[in-house]
Amino acid sequence: MSSQDRTGSRRAKVIPIAGLALAGSLALSGCTAESKNGFLPSERNITNHTAGIIDLWVNSWITVLIVGLITWSLMIWCIIAYRRRKGATGYPRQTSYNLPLEVFYVLIPLFMVLVFFYFTDREVSSIETRNPNPDVKIDVRGKQWSWDFNYLQGNEVQAAVYDTGVQAQLNGKPFDKDKLPTLYLPVNRSVELALNSRDVIHSFWVPAFLDKKDMFPGKTNYMTFTPTAEGTYDGKCAELCGEYHSEMLFRVKVVSEQEFQAHLASLKAKGQTGTLGADYDRNSAQLETK
Repeated sequence: MSSQDRTGSRRAKVIPIAGLALAGSLALSGCTAESKNGFLPSERNITNHTAGIIDLWVNSWITVLIVGLITWSLMIWCIIAYRRRKGATGYPRQTSYNLPLEVFYVLIPLFMVLVFFYFTDREVSSIETRNPNPDVKIDVRGKQWSWDFNYLQGNEVQAAVYDTGVQAQLNGKPFDKDKLPTLYLPVNRSVELALNSRDVIHSFWVPAFLDKKDMFPGKTNYMTFTPTAEGTYDGKCAELCGEYHSEMLFRVKVVSEQEFQAHLASLKAKGQTGTLGADYDRNSAQLETK
């Protein structure tokens, strides 16, 4: 058997396997909870930012697909129109220095980049702008491998209360998600999350909110938004932070004003009042001496 025959045989086997793998991945992706929303893990009305993010994402994809179709069509047309004719010898006549065409190739991509930049900058600025007087301000502290939520101030918080989380123990068996650390937010109220880390770099991520922000020791990052749809949303740490990173899960419950106040009252009744500052942070000096 020649090497060409062996190569063809291997190719014949690889193509069906690749097709099966692609079909399998598509089928499995349809089993995820987010698949009901298509290719984005959210809907337009989850927060005041999700609609703008979705519009930017979808319109960007539509634009690049149109550009791709035009480019592929021109490539195929050139392949067919300028192919070597039967009986022809040598190279076809070469064309160069087409100034109008070259100007077109420069100006159109430049225009597209500027348009993308404008809409992206507008959306990012809207997301990153802090509210000077949020209805709820919460200090969120990530730690190996759980979360603390300290409801500090705002029009909806009369006294500081806190809720501390304990690392979830996942062993591959079904578990009660209600036992995960849970952040309560009132619907249609402006929220500012002050994101801090007690030990290493973490990342606060709620896929349904279409926003994610890293948490650094010694530095506070902020996330400002208004939840606009009641519901329970899964959250997780999105930065590899150690052995039990995969267990650093939490939930966000967007509830009515009455439910939110009832939750704050329950924390107060447990004696969980005051602020959780750096007292619970990891002491690096003590760790180095051990």
